Amino acid sequence: MEFKQQLASKAENIQKKDKGIKLTANMPIEDMIKVLEPEIKKALPQVLTPERFTRMALTAVSNTPNLQKCTPMSFIAALMNAAQLGLEPNTPLGQAYLIPYKNKKKNCIECQFQIGYKGMIDLVYRNENVQTIQAQIVYENDEFEYELGLNSKLRHIPALSDRGEIKFVYALFKLKNGGYGFEVMNKEAIIAHAKRYSPAFDGYSPWKTDFEAMAMKTVIKKVLKFAPLKAELQRAIASDETIKNQIAMDMIEINSEEYYDNYEEGDNE
Repeated sequence: MEFKQQLASKAENIQKKDKGIKLTANMPIEDMIKVLEPEIKKALPQVLTPERFTRMALTAVSNTPNLQKCTPMSFIAALMNAAQLGLEPNTPLGQAYLIPYKNKKKNCIECQFQIGYKGMIDLVYRNENVQTIQAQIVYENDEFEYELGLNSKLRHIPALSDRGEIKFVYALFKLKNGGYGFEVMNKEAIIAHAKRYSPAFDGYSPWKTDFEAMAMKTVIKKVLKFAPLKAELQRAIASDETIKNQIAMDMIEINSEEYYDNYEEGDNE
């Protein structure tokens, strides 16, 4: 009920500016999101229509019912973040995710925006200096070797069958001017990184449903630290795994919440 009431309050502010919008006291969440479409439209890039984005928002709530327990502003802000980056949240495309978190300091559930592996790839290719960006999984039966230093090299020949368990994950980039770089992490290092930096690792999270994609995204973020990326792309990547409670024409400028913990299924607090 709190979710509906707060969304209704937000929608009422829009109604004052647009007399053509009609609201009812018990309007469903889905309809309230549609009422908020004028604000969403202002933030959308040309590649997404308001109608398609609204459908994605409704799909996110449908696929992840616990998003209804999130504070409305954090939910809408996460949607705005996805819109401005041109990424589709909570769809099979794996571009972005909306994740419910419990903010123990505020004692409420908030929505975190996460960039998916495919979304990260999409963002990087918007940088015209990048010719290639990719990540690969190395399994225990693959042939794999790498060497750092002035004569660095990376060699990976996947096994044709029975590749075994995950052993390493690596990411590489190549620039149009011939420059390149790569980063390699073993499975243990990736898990340690996830546990340290992702509160969602042990609960509801893409780490549980799509470990390989999240592992590849992690290594891509690391290798991009050595790539000459535009400031705009660096700022976009910085919006990954953030929780925000304001809406702005540039969501990247909004500071992220700092006090949150993972929200788990069955948590009724």
